[in-house]
Amino acid sequence: MMMKRILGTTVSFAVLMSATTAFAQSEEVIAAAKAEGMLSTIALPHDWCGYGGIIADFKAKYPEITVNELNPDAGSADELEAVKANKDNKGPQAPDVLDVGLAFGPQAQSEGLLQPYKVSVWDSIPEGIKDPDGHWYGAYYGVMGFAVNTDLVENVPQDWADLLKPEYAGMVSLAGDPRASNQAILGVMAAGMAMGGAPGAEAAQKGLEFFKQLNDAGNFVPVIGKAGTLAQGTTPIVIAWDYNGLSWGKSLAGNPPVEVVIPSSAALAGVYVQAISAYAPQPNAAKLWMEHIFSDEGQLGYIRGGCQTARFTELVAAGKVPQDLLDAMPPADAYKNAYFPSLDEVNANSTAVTTNWDAVVGANVE
Repeated sequence: MMMKRILGTTVSFAVLMSATTAFAQSEEVIAAAKAEGMLSTIALPHDWCGYGGIIADFKAKYPEITVNELNPDAGSADELEAVKANKDNKGPQAPDVLDVGLAFGPQAQSEGLLQPYKVSVWDSIPEGIKDPDGHWYGAYYGVMGFAVNTDLVENVPQDWADLLKPEYAGMVSLAGDPRASNQAILGVMAAGMAMGGAPGAEAAQKGLEFFKQLNDAGNFVPVIGKAGTLAQGTTPIVIAWDYNGLSWGKSLAGNPPVEVVIPSSAALAGVYVQAISAYAPQPNAAKLWMEHIFSDEGQLGYIRGGCQTARFTELVAAGKVPQDLLDAMPPADAYKNAYFPSLDEVNANSTAVTTNWDAVVGANVE
């Protein structure tokens, strides 16, 4: 039986996810959401964890609801700022729903930016990745890896220390600004763990020192890595969630070929949590969206995007995940050492990285 460490506790996914709750959406919520007629999302790139298909499925299911997609490339911190900036604004620039890194869920809750809502499959979501009162809850996770353009990189790096080699001059980037992007912030912690730092503030410091070395050596590219920059050769090596690398490779269809590597010394897992803005202009459409992404259909959408999900083991056990989707996912051995940091470790790392990146590394990533 596969065992993982989630938020500081060693647990069995089979045990965590054995409880099942039938998906049954309230007709009242559906009617109210259709009357609102719009859902405003934010920070959902179509090539991120299958969101293109998930959004398309929502539109097909509820054609009466227009999906207004705000700033697809925003980071988690940007999402919270968008909520704050639009507290008194009920227009289309105000997000209804959020998709943020684990540390940003409790932060948003403490700032009064979220409203609670428990989806109908609430009992199937592991306790360690949800607020007991329903302010935020995790839908999916990935593992930090390298997405490599093998047309330009002859010797594919297999571990963090490899990135310091002279042959990777002007090649290595992060998939976000480490002062605002959860993905990039945890990329720093993963590097620090590989350098021997304990998860949290110690790994953050060692990770910052690692990126200073990378920058001083001329290997670091201060450009946000994505499918386009990977293909163009601006960022031939991108430090990103494994599912992003897999999605980019799929979208590029071999032109160029992309290899996704899970570093051997430190495989850091990261959970993303979902929430409804306390100031959502369309709160019923927001609830409907939450039901959609946690339903069987929505969870399969994430799996198609190469992600592990909150209900993954449950759906596999029930025979609901097609074999071709399972075959397309990386081998289980690649994740055998995946480490799920505790919320305290994530928060300590986030504070250290966002506060000290400019002073230690000094690279303006944009």
